[in-house]
Amino acid sequence: KQFFWICHPATVWRLVTGLVGPRYGPGVSTGMPEDRRGLDDGQACLLITGAPGAGKSTVSRLIAQQLSRSALLDAYFVSTMVVSGYVWPLGKPADEAARQVRLLNTNLCALAGNFADAGFTPVIDLVVPNGEHLEVFRRALTSHRLLLVVLDPGSDTCRYRNQIRAPQQQHFFEGYEELRASMRNGLGNLGWWFDTSDLNAEQTVERILREAPRR
Repeated sequence: KQFFWICHPATVWRLVTGLVGPRYGPGVSTGMPEDRRGLDDGQACLLITGAPGAGKSTVSRLIAQQLSRSALLDAYFVSTMVVSGYVWPLGKPADEAARQVRLLNTNLCALAGNFADAGFTPVIDLVVPNGEHLEVFRRALTSHRLLLVVLDPGSDTCRYRNQIRAPQQQHFFEGYEELRASMRNGLGNLGWWFDTSDLNAEQTVERILREAPRR
């Protein structure tokens, strides 16, 4: 993923503020279906995770657009706020990569809490590789309802979905089995392990909006 900011400052402002979903004033009816209201207005922090190719980014964006008050927290976008000295999570030196992952998780927790306190549901798009990483969110967001959804279409489906993406959107990642095993061992029965192998993005979003508040 790459971002090129070559546009008028007003356009940049519209793009940045577009991270926040539709705004409604006090007393204005949102028309949100009853079964989705448990997710809206900052009542929960929704953490969408899964392996590369599972559909996290697409699903997170569509969910945020469906809610009446929401904020999309794209982990990649937040991590690349580091311009000089950025090291990606599997990069080198390893200790610096780990330090920046810790910084990313801290920043995501702070943003999620701030948005939820302001009445916007944060939808967090992030690979959570193990229980240690998840525990950061559980500790930081104790005053909020954290809903974890693990998109789990299977390694073969993730590979296929990644291969059919546009070249600039593909992830060069080979450790699917190892990552899934780490997530299974570390996350255990926490959250909703959602097999989306037979669903498209829209169907996945519909089920999450309908069922996640009750899980």
